[in-house]
Amino acid sequence: MTSKLIPASVTRIARLSDHEIQPLPRDQWDAGDYVVGEVSEPPAPTAFVELASGRLANVDVGDRIVGAFGARFATLESTGSWEYIGDDGRMSAMTSAGLFGAVTSRSPFGLDHVRLRYVGHVVSGSTKRTMSEWAVPPGDTPFATPCLLIVGSSMSAGKTQSARIIIRRLKQMGLRVVGVKLTGAGRYRDILSMGDAGADVILDFVDGGLPSTVCPEGRFREAAGRVLAEVDRAQADIVVVEAGASPLEPYNGDTATAMLGDNIKMTLLCASDPYSVVGMMTAFKRTPDLVAGIACNTDAGQQLIHKLAGVETLRLIDRSSYPALDAILRRQFSLGKA
Repeated sequence: MTSKLIPASVTRIARLSDHEIQPLPRDQWDAGDYVVGEVSEPPAPTAFVELASGRLANVDVGDRIVGAFGARFATLESTGSWEYIGDDGRMSAMTSAGLFGAVTSRSPFGLDHVRLRYVGHVVSGSTKRTMSEWAVPPGDTPFATPCLLIVGSSMSAGKTQSARIIIRRLKQMGLRVVGVKLTGAGRYRDILSMGDAGADVILDFVDGGLPSTVCPEGRFREAAGRVLAEVDRAQADIVVVEAGASPLEPYNGDTATAMLGDNIKMTLLCASDPYSVVGMMTAFKRTPDLVAGIACNTDAGQQLIHKLAGVETLRLIDRSSYPALDAILRRQFSLGKA
């Protein structure tokens, strides 16, 4: 029986069809390497692989998945890294996008991972292929596009949903918009949904050559700088930037915020509960212009946020909030009246 070779979505920036698979010694491994893992155990019904199109595909024992080594540190799902892969080569697809590593902890409420066995690296001749080879080019001028920054108190706080709503409102105003996920762990469908909402261009850290932004600061700055240069090349009126996970987690969210600098004209905080709003404001040392997300799903949550933090809130999933949202966007970006 011939095993299928399935490229996960972290390979979407690369051209790997003419390359070979070769095991490499451990001292040649690194984050961002393109590698092949063979499905070693029957996958759970909730375990999928995200293809380059963003579609989720089922896999079976013996299928071979092309992904990339990296690290993950998710508060609500799992943690792990390629660095913890043992001599037996056992590893997991820590995200459906093909972020490969050994899981060190996992929430019992998180989705199941596809379990794999290391087969080899993707090579051309004697050279291993890495994500950075296909990253977008760097820029030669400082980043200058006006930015709406969306941060969260944790993953699954409502950031991507809020980004979609905001992008739709900005497009209704006739603006050219870029949607970016600048930090997090590889997953294509988040930025695809920004494109579905109308973003003229979509980008994430994968385009900068990273499978995840759990990496040294210097490496993140180089990759994020490439992404921001591509944003400027898109000549947008506004870029909506989602910082995946929380800026206080080891995804370089604080570095991303520093790189955006004075280009940030509006900060939206998506919070999982009212008390986390205060925690974020204290730890992040930044007062958001607006709070949304799960914490704002009821009047009780909104009122408690007002009482605790004294900041403006909106229930963005309620369409009746759109006029107020539009007014805030026009105010923050000096867009004038409709």
